[in-house]
Amino acid sequence: MRLPPLIAGRFLKRDNRFRVAVQLDDGPVAAHLPNSGRLTELLTPGRRCWLARLDAPHRKTAFDLKLMEYAGVLVSVDARLPNPLFAEALAAEHLVPFQGYRQVEREVTSGQSRLDFRLNGPPGVCWVEVKSVTLVEQGVGRFPDAPTTRGARHLEELIAIVEAGERAAVVFVVQRPDAQRFVPHHRADPTFSATLREAAERGVEVHAWTCTVQRREITIAQPIPVDNCSATSLTSVDSRFRGNDGLVRALAE
Repeated sequence: MRLPPLIAGRFLKRDNRFRVAVQLDDGPVAAHLPNSGRLTELLTPGRRCWLARLDAPHRKTAFDLKLMEYAGVLVSVDARLPNPLFAEALAAEHLVPFQGYRQVEREVTSGQSRLDFRLNGPPGVCWVEVKSVTLVEQGVGRFPDAPTTRGARHLEELIAIVEAGERAAVVFVVQRPDAQRFVPHHRADPTFSATLREAAERGVEVHAWTCTVQRREITIAQPIPVDNCSATSLTSVDSRFRGNDGLVRALAE
């Protein structure tokens, strides 16, 4: 996916949930933050960032915050992108688990929720909910970074779909290239983590992909393993990272 022309700056502060201040060469500006997550590790003063200019009569700011740099890695903070990124990769048949679907419906109601995609084709019907991931801790992608009752409700709808006999999946799109695996963030939201484990054990597929992020383009890149979505997976994660006490404690919390 091509990005609009970007303007480099330095992050100053977060004014509120959806508004930030950024220092450009010609002075400070306000920008829209298209992400409701905490983003604590990314939104620190002085960090390099990139804005897109989006002048429109209805806007309160003339810019969107698009990218942050973290330890030399570009991170997309636009939570609106994973859905079109998934659709783009799906159309190009780059997502092996979802190949063969010819009809794509977006924002389809199921129960009390609107789910991101309903796919139809020779493989049958598959419902997909896509989640944006920006947090990576020591190579581990984590979601969510703040409590999300809506996210847990989506998982419950996917469980109901599987029980009704149709295929369902949740896809975590890590909007950065440095995650080696994905683990639900139990410390941030134990309810979501428990519901994701239940969903996996009841037949909902759980997938995760990283992204290649450049200042001109962002694309879905590589699938990564998903851990801690079954009763035995936490033990296997701990054993792989034994000797790294900080990460083991984080996964166990």
